Amino acid sequence: MASTGSNSTDGARSAELGIVARFFKATELDVRLLGMIFALLIIWITFHVLSGGLFLTPRNLWNLSVQTASIAVMATGMVLVIVTRNIDLSVGSILGFVGMIMGVAQTEWLPPLLGFGNPFTWIIVLALGMVVGAAIGGLQGFIIAFLGVPSFIVTLGGLLVWRGAAWWVTSGRTVAPMDATFRLMGGGPGGSIGAVWSWVVAAIACLGIIGLIVNARRQRKRFNFPSRPIWAEILLAVVGSALVLGAVMIANSYPWPTGIVRRYAEEHNIVVPEGGLFIAHGIAIPVLIAIAVGIVMTFVTTRTRFGRYIFALGGNPEAAELAGINTKWVIMKIFMLMGVLCAISAAISTARLNAATNAQGTLDELLTIAAAVIGGTSLGGGVGTIAGAMLGAVTMQSLSSGMVLLGLDTPLQNIIVGIVLVIAVWLDTMYRRRVS
Repeated sequence: MASTGSNSTDGARSAELGIVARFFKATELDVRLLGMIFALLIIWITFHVLSGGLFLTPRNLWNLSVQTASIAVMATGMVLVIVTRNIDLSVGSILGFVGMIMGVAQTEWLPPLLGFGNPFTWIIVLALGMVVGAAIGGLQGFIIAFLGVPSFIVTLGGLLVWRGAAWWVTSGRTVAPMDATFRLMGGGPGGSIGAVWSWVVAAIACLGIIGLIVNARRQRKRFNFPSRPIWAEILLAVVGSALVLGAVMIANSYPWPTGIVRRYAEEHNIVVPEGGLFIAHGIAIPVLIAIAVGIVMTFVTTRTRFGRYIFALGGNPEAAELAGINTKWVIMKIFMLMGVLCAISAAISTARLNAATNAQGTLDELLTIAAAVIGGTSLGGGVGTIAGAMLGAVTMQSLSSGMVLLGLDTPLQNIIVGIVLVIAVWLDTMYRRRVS
């Protein structure tokens, strides 16, 4: 009888596992990505409890999204670097140097030519930063790809060189304030799109999710590939849209500070009601920039020849070269792209601080690499996703934000971040062993 009971239990477990396996097969969800989301939720709930209910508030979540933006942008490029079995330790220093160049350009170089407050200042400054970032990335990529110097050594040298160069640009001075339009890229009440436009963005995003699912189904039928069940398609559309609408609802729940609302009402002759005037922040501009970069980088990695070359190179460099891929040029372009992304992050960071400082970007290389690795990018090369890296950036910033709320000292924060990075690499190693 005991044997019969045991067999029944095993059968029930097998049936349950069969249901779970069929669910994941039907929806084609990434198990590792779901695991990351689950871990992130645990982190959020833990910090919310330990902080006395301060973490999962609209204010903290909105600030968390803004603080994540610059790291998330660089993490999308770090995925490509690591996928090709390279590393870039200089991204934080490049951010600091390019940020200083952009700060000096808009406070000292351009005003004599264009005047203060010129509407084209921010465009010129951003373009200048991206050109400088591309040039730095191209230089490092050339040394790595064509001169054969390991990326670890080149970018370690870059970490020191560009940090020192940032100091030499202004002899250690902090440059401030930034152009008014340029500052919008840093967030804040003025650097957000408000409630109405946030709902417009949400509607476009939901339509985009549904459109992608419908188009994917059509393409599968066209090429006679197996399609997901209808219920799985509907579930993905509903869940994706619900997440977008929930995020926008949180962003619209965070109001402007009372003092700023009062000044805004006075400037626009608005009568403030007795209970106060509620003006929602909405989605912050740096968050929109990070999302746009993530979409573009996802397209590059999944829909272009360049993206296929990157993963082919990371999977087997010798085979990629024998297949006719110009691997040296691919690597150089990856580091140029990384430099451009550093410049975009520098713009976000400088605008948010409203100043260019010599400490800007310090230790960002650690956070960027950790975000990519935690997001599932394998240090062994050939494996990585843009969405995973951006989720990894949210995870890293959540740890930092939560530890600040708990009042932990900066050295202890660095210790915890280092431990998390080591654990992430260990888990990746264990996962790769199981798969192989």
